[in-house]
Amino acid sequence: MPVQTMPRPAHVAEGAIQIHSLITGDPEFDAFRAASLEYSDDWQCFTGFPVVSNWSLEDDAAPLFEEGLRALSLKAAVYALTSDDQAAEISIAVPVDEMTHAMLAQAQLLHRIAERHGVTIIHQTDQEHTDYMSTGYTADCYRAAWGQPPARYWLDATEVAQRRQHLAGLYASIGMGRSGREHSIKFEELAAA
Repeated sequence: MPVQTMPRPAHVAEGAIQIHSLITGDPEFDAFRAASLEYSDDWQCFTGFPVVSNWSLEDDAAPLFEEGLRALSLKAAVYALTSDDQAAEISIAVPVDEMTHAMLAQAQLLHRIAERHGVTIIHQTDQEHTDYMSTGYTADCYRAAWGQPPARYWLDATEVAQRRQHLAGLYASIGMGRSGREHSIKFEELAAA
């Protein structure tokens, strides 16, 4: 199978800007944005958003929503240029990827918006790449579209790995194993006490 040649960042940027504009101009965009941000009560990931320094859901949700929308627009633009969903799974920074999950959870709204504009939104967890680097292809495409990616959210994968290691140590110190994937708390014993 031939290796997919990735489109030039300038071409991706042009498509991403157009897709972003179509989505934000859609009559259901405000409802989509509100629903995505309302999802906050379920944002309990221990290794996605918490890698952002001084993370605050109240302060960071809205700007991170914009970054998630830009990421989805970039991926959709790559797909539009290649018709290859694996090629469209470009590298995304972990906090931005986490926000796209909150957005994708608004499946009906996002599907209707995308369908109205002939846009294909790409995301498949087992195909995603969270190995984003500020010197890589995604960053080049982003810069061509919107300028420098905000470093607060577009963290290099090497930095994310260090921060996750630090978080894992902190979680372990309070009895949370495997970065929140398990614990040994027996709630029945707490209730009986």
